[in-house]
This record gives sequence, C-alpha cells and structure tokens, in this order.
Amino acid sequence: MRRASALALASLVALSVAGCTTAARPAFSPLPTASVVARAETQAVRTANADAADDPAIWRNPANPAASLIVGTDKQAGLYVYDLQGRQRAFLNAGRVNNVDLRDLGAAGILVAASDRNDPANAMLALFRLDPATATLTPLGKVSAGPGEAYGACLYRTDQALYAFNVLKDGTIRQVALDLTGAAPKSTLVRTMKLATQSEGCVVDPRTHRLYVAEEDVGLWRFDARPEGSTQPIRVAAADGQGIVADAEGVAIAAEGPDDGGYLLVSSQGDNAYAVYRLADDAYVGRFRVGAGTFGSTEQTDGIELMVGDFGPAFPGGLFIAQDGINPPAAQNFKLTAWGDIKAALGLR
Repeated sequence: MRRASALALASLVALSVAGCTTAARPAFSPLPTASVVARAETQAVRTANADAADDPAIWRNPANPAASLIVGTDKQAGLYVYDLQGRQRAFLNAGRVNNVDLRDLGAAGILVAASDRNDPANAMLALFRLDPATATLTPLGKVSAGPGEAYGACLYRTDQALYAFNVLKDGTIRQVALDLTGAAPKSTLVRTMKLATQSEGCVVDPRTHRLYVAEEDVGLWRFDARPEGSTQPIRVAAADGQGIVADAEGVAIAAEGPDDGGYLLVSSQGDNAYAVYRLADDAYVGRFRVGAGTFGSTEQTDGIELMVGDFGPAFPGGLFIAQDGINPPAAQNFKLTAWGDIKAALGLR
C-alpha cells in the first residue's frame, strides 16, 4: 500500500489552516464521504516535477471492451494514448494541450479534440484522429476558438451537426460548429456564453442537450447546449465547502437510460474528493474519494471522465478515470476505478 507523500500531507495541512481562517469555505467537507480504490493506473506522464497530467477521454471498443483506449493530456507536452492496463501505447508531441474529449463518428473515424494553449492570447481547438488498431493519433489541424486562453473543451453531436464548446480561462464559453468534410477542419462561431470567473471543466449530456461547466471558485452550472437555446446559466451546485470544496474542476456524466437517468460528477479539488448529483433533478446524492490501495489514492484532481457499459472483467459496469495530481515517486498520472465500485459505495442503484 502506498502512503501519502510529504507533499500531499503538507497540502492537507495548508488546507486545514485555510479552513480555520475562512469559515464560509471549510478545508474539508463535513458531509459523509465514501472511499473506493483504483483498479489500475496509467504510466506517469514524462513531464516531472510539474503540474502536467490534466484530462482524460475514453474510447470504448464495442467489439472488445477490454481493448478500449484512453487519451490523456500532458498540458506541458502533448497527448498520450493508454490501454486499460495503463500501459502507454503512444505519445504525440502537441505542446500545451489542456482538456480533451472524443467522439466515435463511425465511418468518419474517432475524432479527438483538445483545447490548445500554445498561444495564450488566441484560443485554438486542436483536432486529431485516433486509430484504434494502432492506438496512434494523427493531427487533422486546428480551428480558432477566438481571442483568449483556451482551457476547457467538450464535444456535442446532434443529428444535424457536430459542435465544440471552448471554455476560456476567463469564463467565456464559445460554441463552434465543426466542419470535417474538407482537406482541413473548419469552425464557425455559433454563439458565446459567459461565467464571471475562471472556468474549465465541461461536459454535454446529448440526451437532454445540457452543457455542464465548472466555475472553479463558484460551483457547477448548466446551459442549454442547443445553438438556439438560452445563454443564461442555471446553477446546479455551489462550491460552498459542502458537496464541492473549491476548486470545482473536472466534470463527467454517467448516462444511464434513454432519457435523463444517471449521475453528474465533479472534482472537488479542495479536499481530494468527487461530488455526485442526479441528472434528472440536480439533487446531491453523495461524494467519494479514491483512497489508498494497490495503485495509490488521488489528490488535487483536475480532469475526470466516466463512461458506463462493459469494459471487460476489471470494469464490467463502467469506467471512471481521475487525474492524480500527487503521485510519488513518479510524475502525475491517471487512476482507473470501476463505476460499479463507486455506485456500491454510495448505495446507488
């Protein structure tokens, strides 16, 4: 069993001290927090002694779920591709890419999109194609997300079009329509939305056409993802030291059923936990941590991803992945946890 590092303990002490002086935002949530353990972890990113690993995305292999793949960002260097045993299958030097999402477009291939911060004054969305046979990424090109620093990114597909949401560091959210039919990808700005302060993590539930965005010091919001929808945010949860202890970071959904069934998860980075809400009514249902075990615990998580379904014997009901910000003695990496273990720990059906 791997124990927490001195850095992790120092971080927790610092959080406790901060909690003593800021009554409105305790360092640790007083709410009950379940514990689960990871069943696997990825190899560490190559960027050592830095905040590097950030966000994962999952491609499920329908023919052989145990052969599914993970794409993860090193926001100082590029994109990794891992298998479900955590082995590195490929690396692409893409520079400073922050958040990542992907969609299997069938005959058009598996599209991977990453927020590109190589030019901090001009946000870009870098696009790639994932080859599942070789686990390699091929660059398709970049499209503009307008002025500002790229931070979060997530994809949204309807019967009519493919969209990307680009969350900028200042809380601006730009929705663009993607055109992949030509020799190089193109984007068209559809609309702009705004949160007041620094924001990053986002995810879309295509069943309900809802976009969820985490505003780091404030909490979790949802928007209508449809291009003709309202641009006004609706608060789902506050980063009030209860369900979420700031920062609110990565966001993921467990879509269960054809309508609005399932759960919404958000990284409660301030106390190394994850808050869970019911998608149907935004109700809080519990929180959990990935505790120490064979593969260690997770701390200071940025990005998360979750996909329900069969992923082979180790993850028969679904796969939850969390970035691990403190992973001694190695650099940062990603931890893989069974969704069934999380549901059991929280008493969810």
